[in-house]
Amino acid sequence: MSSQPADAKKTKKSEKPQPRHLSRIGAVQALYQMDLAGADAVDVIEQFAQLRFVQAADAELQSDNDLVGGDIKFFAAIVEGVVARQREIDPLVDKQLAEGWRLVRVDSILRAILRAGTYELMDRKDVPPRVVINEYINVGHAFFSEDEPRVINGVLDALCGILRGDELGAKSG
Repeated sequence: MSSQPADAKKTKKSEKPQPRHLSRIGAVQALYQMDLAGADAVDVIEQFAQLRFVQAADAELQSDNDLVGGDIKFFAAIVEGVVARQREIDPLVDKQLAEGWRLVRVDSILRAILRAGTYELMDRKDVPPRVVINEYINVGHAFFSEDEPRVINGVLDALCGILRGDELGAKSG
């Protein structure tokens, strides 16, 4: 399983990804890297800032892995936020997974997506909840071609009702 989005080459040259979308993809990749390697958030953020978000002077030096044009501050806020609130995030996500499943048992990329999406629903009131859900479903499609985007939708939609139901006109609970 690669941490490289499956659709990185599918995007047409004229379709430039939005800065926050690139930042979310980068945050998921950073969280994945931290999960697998046990790397420190500060080190990973610095590594991504230097190697992935910078504009290469020569277009030929850029790779499909680049997040050029992404919002580095938004990226760092997601990574730092997930790390700071992971003890709150994981039990919330666990409760939304199918019976018998726990967050530690799901694919590492899927786990990173669910954590990042949950963090945004918890702390990023500047982003409408439906935008958060839609963005992470799209991030899921970048990495998976099976049922994972539906899992992302189901879990984040349920958490949206709990964490931000007041914004949707629903009861929170």
